[in-house]
Amino acid sequence: MSLQRKRSVTLHGHRTSFSLEDEFFEEIQRIARERSQAVAALIAEIDDARPREINLSSALRLFVLNDLKAKVSVNAN
Repeated sequence: MSLQRKRSVTLHGHRTSFSLEDEFFEEIQRIARERSQAVAALIAEIDDARPREINLSSALRLFVLNDLKAKVSVNAN
């Protein structure tokens, strides 16, 4: 597993940063591609939906985890 990298994105007109391992960021990119969506748009969507007590980095990791769990569940049936 790689170390966390600091990344920046513009959400709703303002710059914000988050720390994320390469593997999680690659999954965010994959999901965005599958949805034909820009990475920044997907991150904004995740940011908008997250509870305010969860930071953006954690919300992104949880989003990836839930996406992968959903794929495993579908493939298991």
